[in-house]
Amino acid sequence: MADPTVTFPDVERLVVDFLTARTELAGATVDNVPPAGFDGTQRVVLVSRSGGAWVDDQHLDLPLVDLEVYGPDKTTAHTLALKARAALLTLRGTSYGTARVTDVVEADGPRWMPDWNRSAANRYYSTVRLSIRPA
Repeated sequence: MADPTVTFPDVERLVVDFLTARTELAGATVDNVPPAGFDGTQRVVLVSRSGGAWVDDQHLDLPLVDLEVYGPDKTTAHTLALKARAALLTLRGTSYGTARVTDVVEADGPRWMPDWNRSAANRYYSTVRLSIRPA
């Protein structure tokens, strides 16, 4: 049974805050919701928790986090996706509030994925698994 005193961090906000502070992503919007007027051609990194699980006996949260990376053209989107990928891998060993990221493992690297809702969009999609020790 899960410890009722566990305080889980907002994993999406953790990743958004971390990536927003990275200089290599300057000029891109990083958030868990699209910016106003978003049509898929802006330089945007969207962060979403897509699953994962709590491992009670190890006191470890293992969230899966998806990155949807957009750009004005395929090459720009791909370059931004690679920068976000490299930056996210450096999250290992950092703290967020009272939680600590103990590991970052790429579950599925950046792949081209057309956005069927936005015809002009250029999107790369990837998934990482974080290991987080919450408070």
